[in-house]
Amino acid sequence: MAKWMVSAKKADFKGIAEKFGIDPVIARIIRNREVVGDAAIEKFLHGTTAELYEPSLLRDAEKAADILVEKTVKRSCIRVIGDYDIDGVCATYILTAVLERCDALVDAVIPHRITDGYGLNDRLIEEAKEAGIDTILTCDNGIAALSQIAFAKELGMTVIVTDHHEVPYEVQADGSRRETLPQADAVVDPKREGCPYPDKGICGAVTAYKLMELYLRRMCEREVLSEAEKETLLSELLAFAAFATVGDVMELTDENRILVRYGLRRIEESANPGLRALLAVNELTEKRLTGYHIGFVLGPCLNATGRLDTAARALAMFRTQDEGEALTIAGELKALNDSRKEMTLQGTEQAIAMIEETPLKEDQVLVVFLPDCHESLAGIIAGRIRERYHKPVFVLTRAEEGVKGSGRSIEAYHMYDKMSECKELFTKYGGHKMAAGVSMPEENVDAFRAYLNAHSGLSPEDLVEVIHIDVPMPMSYVTTELVRQIALLEPFGNGNPKPVFAQKGIRVRRGRILGKNGNVGKYRVADGEGREYDMMYFGDLERWHDFLTEHFGQEELDRLYGAGSSAIVISVIYYPDINVYRGVESLQMVMQSYAV
Repeated sequence: MAKWMVSAKKADFKGIAEKFGIDPVIARIIRNREVVGDAAIEKFLHGTTAELYEPSLLRDAEKAADILVEKTVKRSCIRVIGDYDIDGVCATYILTAVLERCDALVDAVIPHRITDGYGLNDRLIEEAKEAGIDTILTCDNGIAALSQIAFAKELGMTVIVTDHHEVPYEVQADGSRRETLPQADAVVDPKREGCPYPDKGICGAVTAYKLMELYLRRMCEREVLSEAEKETLLSELLAFAAFATVGDVMELTDENRILVRYGLRRIEESANPGLRALLAVNELTEKRLTGYHIGFVLGPCLNATGRLDTAARALAMFRTQDEGEALTIAGELKALNDSRKEMTLQGTEQAIAMIEETPLKEDQVLVVFLPDCHESLAGIIAGRIRERYHKPVFVLTRAEEGVKGSGRSIEAYHMYDKMSECKELFTKYGGHKMAAGVSMPEENVDAFRAYLNAHSGLSPEDLVEVIHIDVPMPMSYVTTELVRQIALLEPFGNGNPKPVFAQKGIRVRRGRILGKNGNVGKYRVADGEGREYDMMYFGDLERWHDFLTEHFGQEELDRLYGAGSSAIVISVIYYPDINVYRGVESLQMVMQSYAV
C-alpha cells in the first residue's frame, strides 16, 4: 500500500486568500506547489503569454535563426528530421509550417521507429545528400548524434540541432563531467552547459517554437510577412507546442504552465484541419479541453501511428488542407490506437506474470525481456509496470539487431545517469531522469540487469509510493464554488498534479458497477455525521474488491452491491468534481486511494 503524507508547508493562507480572492484551501494547494511570493502566485493564477521567456536566451538560437534566414534567401534546400512521437511530430510541423510560410525550400522526414530507430542515422544523411539537401534541421533529436552529424559535415552539409534531451558527457578523472556536443553549425538545447534560458524543462516542440519566433522576427524585418501575420502564425502554432508539452509529459510549471493553459484554448479554436479532425473522431469538438484529453485521448492517437505504422501519417494529417483527407487519417490514427490498447494490455499482463513468477520480483530495478512484444509498446508497458510496483522499469523486446527497449523511472532514480555508468553495454541509448531508450546485444541483457541492481543506490523507502495529500478536508466543505476555484489551478499534470484531499471514517453504503467494460465503480457514501455523497472510482476494481474482502469479508462486499447497506468504513483520498448529466450539475467525489 502507498504511504500517505499530508503536505504541511507553512504560509499565511488567510492573508493569501484575501489578497487574491481565493479560498484558503486553494492558497494551501498553491503553497504545496512551491509557489511562494505575490509575484509567483499572480503568475501561477493569471500568467499570460506576455510572460513567456525571450527565445534569444537559448544558446545558439540567434545563430540558428541567422543561418535559416540565409538559407531561405539563398533558396538552399532544408530538410527537417524529427522524431516519431508526439513531441517530434509537433516540432516537425512547427518548423515546416513557419519555413514554408516564409517561402523556404523545405521538406520533412520522420524516421521510422523500427527500420530507422530514434534520431539521425547515416542512411538518412546519405539520402538527404543524394536529394540535394543543403541543410539538416533536427528537432527533438540530434544532441547525441555525434558521429552522424560529423558524417553530415564531412559531406559538406550545414546542420542545426534543436533538442531538449540531456547532453552526453564524459566523466573526467576528477569526477567532473565534460559535455560532448555534436559538431553542428548551431546546437539549440536548453540543457546545454552555460545556456541562460530560465526553463530547462521545455520540450522539443517548444524549443523549435522559440527558434521559429526568432526566425519570424528576422523575416518581418525583411518584410516577408507583417507583424500581424507573424503573431497570428505563432498563436496558431502555440496549439502544437502545448500539445507536445503535455504529450511528452513535461512538468507543467513555470513557462510550460502558461504555454499549455493558452495552448489548450488554441487547440479548441484551431483552424488546422488535422487538429479539428482529431477532435472530431474522438468526439471532443466544442468541448473544453484539459491536459487529460491530450495525455490520454488525443496524444495516444499520434503516438500509436508512430508505434504501429509510421508517424509520417500524423504529420501529413497536420499538414493537409483537405478536410476529407484529414478526417480519413484521423480515423485511421484512432483505429490504430484502439488496436494499440489491446496489444498493450496483453503485453502488460505478460510482464506482470513474468515478474510474479520469477526472481525478478525481488529486484529494485526491473528489467523485463519480452522477446515477442511489439518493440514500440515497450515504453507504455514499462509505465504500467512502474505504476504497479513503484520501481524503475526497463522493458526490452527483440529487434532486428539485438534488443531494444524503453525505461520509465521513479523520482528517486536518475535513469539516464545510471545508464551512463554502464554505457559500454549498449549500442545506443539516450533519455533523461524519468525515461530512456536503449539498444544492446541480446547477450548483454543479464549483465544490464545485474549492474543496475548492484548499483541502484535505492533504499527500501524509495520504493514505497508516496501520495501527498494537499489538505485533510471533510467532504462537507466541498462546494461547487470551491471546485470552480480548483479549476484556476489547471492545467494539471506532471509537476502540477490534481489536488487531492483526505477524510477518515467514510462509510461506503451502496455501490454499482458501470462502464461497458465493467471497470468503473459508483458508490453512495456517508461521513460520520450521516451526510451522504456520490463517489466514483476509476481505478483497479479487482484490487479494490480484494482489499474489501480481506478487511471486511465477502459478505460485506456482496452487501455493498446488493439490496442492503454495507458496514464498510474506510479512509479515502479523493478529489471533488462536478458531474453534468442532462444539463444538471451535481457534486461528486472521485476516490484516488483507500485504506482501513
